[in-house]
Amino acid sequence: MNKQPKYRQVADALRREIDNGTYPPGSRLPSESDLSTRFDASRNTVRSGLSLLVTQGLISSSQGLGYEVTKHEVFELNASRFENLSFPQNGDAYSTDVTNAGRRPHQTFRVELQPAPAYVAERLLITAGSTTVLRHCHRFVDDVPWSTQATHYPEWLVKRGPRLTEPGDIAEGTTRYLTSLGITQIGYFDEIATRMPTPEEARLLEIGAGVPVLLWTRTGYSDECPIRCTITTFRGDLNRMNYEIGDLSARSESEPR
Repeated sequence: MNKQPKYRQVADALRREIDNGTYPPGSRLPSESDLSTRFDASRNTVRSGLSLLVTQGLISSSQGLGYEVTKHEVFELNASRFENLSFPQNGDAYSTDVTNAGRRPHQTFRVELQPAPAYVAERLLITAGSTTVLRHCHRFVDDVPWSTQATHYPEWLVKRGPRLTEPGDIAEGTTRYLTSLGITQIGYFDEIATRMPTPEEARLLEIGAGVPVLLWTRTGYSDECPIRCTITTFRGDLNRMNYEIGDLSARSESEPR
């Protein structure tokens, strides 16, 4: 005997049908009335089950239009190649990767002097509260909010690379710019985590209820010290990351990328 509350039974059954393609992305679910009949449940019970799926980001509701299965056109980011100067690219890695995927990049910038938060200072080996230049990007793929990216540069580096304080994009990308000054990033350390978005993140990324964010922190190093700390916040439902490590000559071209 199923001891789960009835509304959870409704949600679980519909979730399975969404997963197996009975209701594909963009399709509409049956009406609350039809679902009430199917599950022999009150409309309030059905509505509670549907609300659970809404909070999980699987469906959305529109007044007068019922419930629709959420569409996710996922963008795949190759984190190994991102900023790798051995791969040919025009401009920064974000614009190159999005364009190569046949999609349209767009980003807005702001630049400001900011005291280093403790977690940034720890990674840059500087004193918490000391001045950093923050370059903040709000990035879009096909006009859909894709990510925010906040990169902190220590003050000593800005004195050698004054273009870091320019409010607009650096056309060749900051990594290439710094390399042209003799400050070459030779390695990086990545940290990946997930959590639910802050209200500000939900606003900027237009995240619906129940959708987490993916946090990617990359600390870049020269041969002497860390030179920048970048925190990228992705919509968890629209992004997937992969890495290439070692010799992949045996990998089939048809395998998932």
